[in-house]
Amino acid sequence: MSDPDGPDLTALAWPRATERLRLRPLLPADVPALHRYRSRDDVAFWLGAAAGTPEDLAARFLGPGRAGRTLVVEHDDVVVGDLMLRVQDGWAQAEVAGAAGSGEAELGWVLDPAYGGRGLATEAVRALLDVAFDGLGVRRVTASCFAANVASWRLMERVGMRREAEHVADSLHRELGWLDGLVYALLAEERRS
Repeated sequence: MSDPDGPDLTALAWPRATERLRLRPLLPADVPALHRYRSRDDVAFWLGAAAGTPEDLAARFLGPGRAGRTLVVEHDDVVVGDLMLRVQDGWAQAEVAGAAGSGEAELGWVLDPAYGGRGLATEAVRALLDVAFDGLGVRRVTASCFAANVASWRLMERVGMRREAEHVADSLHRELGWLDGLVYALLAEERRS
């Protein structure tokens, strides 16, 4: 079995640059920037946890189990978003479980709405896929969202992920109650073709 927290992203070469963005591991000094956009009502509405105070956010993102798997997205030297990449073992029968170690990655993202509508989220998630497949060598990536979060699932489709599942009323939203959830995935061989 692999490390339950997955490989530490800080072990890779950083930063990673795209045409307009720079991706790098989260630093403690980045927490105020994350808090700036994560505490917005329109952003927090879809997130799994409200931002809370900057100290709450720092404890959650820099604490055990999360440190080393969050990247920040910079545009013109400003932190405009963050990405999550959690590597885990794929499901396997006991006799072949070793071959499934660290084979799957779950992705997540948040972009400051002030920078929306420019294709930056698409560019950032494509770069995150490069990190997962090329940098870490995973064979499969997944992402999930509330079905009502149209912007998120459209982004998944733009980067080539396919809808694998729609779960009926499986996701409890703090304001809307039980909502449907969507799961998207992409295999390394699908990405190459």
